[in-house]
Amino acid sequence: MVVTPPIGPDGTPVSIVGLDSAIIQNPKTWVASGHVGGFNDPMVDCRESKSRYRADHLLVAKHDGDTWYAFYNIEDAEIKAHLQKRQINDYELIGFDKIDAADYDKIKGPDTKEKGTLTEPRQFSMMLDTFPGVIRDEDNKAYLRPETAQGIFTNYKNVLDSMRVKPPFGIAQIGKAFRNEVTPRNFIFRSREFEQMEMEWFCPPEDHEMWFEFWVDQRKKWWESVGMDSSKIFLHDIEKEELAHYSSRTIDIEYKYPFSDPNFDELEGIAHRGDYDLSKHQEHSGQKLEYFDQAENRRYLPHVIEPAAGLTRGVLALICEAYTLDENRPSGVYLNFHPSMAPKKAAILPLTAKEDHVPIATKLYLDLREEFSVDLDIKQNIGKRYARQDEIGTPYCFTIDNDTISDQTVTVRDRNTMSQERINLDKVADFLREKINAA
Repeated sequence: MVVTPPIGPDGTPVSIVGLDSAIIQNPKTWVASGHVGGFNDPMVDCRESKSRYRADHLLVAKHDGDTWYAFYNIEDAEIKAHLQKRQINDYELIGFDKIDAADYDKIKGPDTKEKGTLTEPRQFSMMLDTFPGVIRDEDNKAYLRPETAQGIFTNYKNVLDSMRVKPPFGIAQIGKAFRNEVTPRNFIFRSREFEQMEMEWFCPPEDHEMWFEFWVDQRKKWWESVGMDSSKIFLHDIEKEELAHYSSRTIDIEYKYPFSDPNFDELEGIAHRGDYDLSKHQEHSGQKLEYFDQAENRRYLPHVIEPAAGLTRGVLALICEAYTLDENRPSGVYLNFHPSMAPKKAAILPLTAKEDHVPIATKLYLDLREEFSVDLDIKQNIGKRYARQDEIGTPYCFTIDNDTISDQTVTVRDRNTMSQERINLDKVADFLREKINAA
């Protein structure tokens, strides 16, 4: 996105600036963005089990009986089977946060023997706070960023003034984000620390629809370019009633993980944020953030299109996509990474640890490593080393053997097909360039 940005609708590359903003920012940043006042989850405690649940994920089977059962993070089929055992067939599933408080005494919690043990929902802040400096009091409270986006907005004016850009242009960054998840769960999908990839695209207000469609298309193509199966990608146009308060339209790019099949989980969201963020930071900071267009002699706050991706989720999706069972090889499995995503592009393997093989392998490794991410693996028999490279998804293995000494050729093994061929030792770099660039 930054080093080689995509080609825009007019046929020229778009302008995107890379940024690495602070993890701990001025606390007023999060007041302006609305996180301090509104970044909360409704939580329910159980007095018996001491468990804690998100109220909007806690479902209650409401029926005519005296005992209503609450369920947390299980599928509808499991709920149905559980209720049928108790001869409850006529029921309605309702979120706990929609239940009248007068009915709490009827509800049996997910992990309890008694009913009436669940408390009323309370708001818990999702912000992870800290106290920089010596004094630890409310006046000195700061926060770990819950998203990377606000660091972009607070640096927008600096970038605009110093980087010779003008709307439309983007600012992108990759980095850690932190959230005070009261009940971390669901593997990497609800954790306190995670990696994000976000870009804020600043454009004239009248062009926001064109750029929204452009970025939805480009980001889908990008995921496919790194190895995603297009049949496992779904574009979810979020319903208006479910949109975030700052968004007038959002499309989520979702992926069908093996454990979510037949459903999908979100990889990335592309949102039209309007001028919400810049207007809020302008209001709270007193700093004018309008762009002056000299050609048209007008001032305006740019609208923002935001592609925001979960990097941790993306890595998991790529691993799921690459994981391939194969009974015909010793490892029983290989990772079919697109060459651009493979952690190692090649492995250099001396057939044995003999003095004649290792020096040639070492020299080849040193020649290649400045240009490619390569591995020099000397120990164990050649079969085990092939298996190890299959398991980490290395596309090509170059083996130095006795023939290398006599005719200066090496054996190339292809990860996917396990086929082998001989090429000249001095053509290895050209071979890798051709294969990786052509993939």
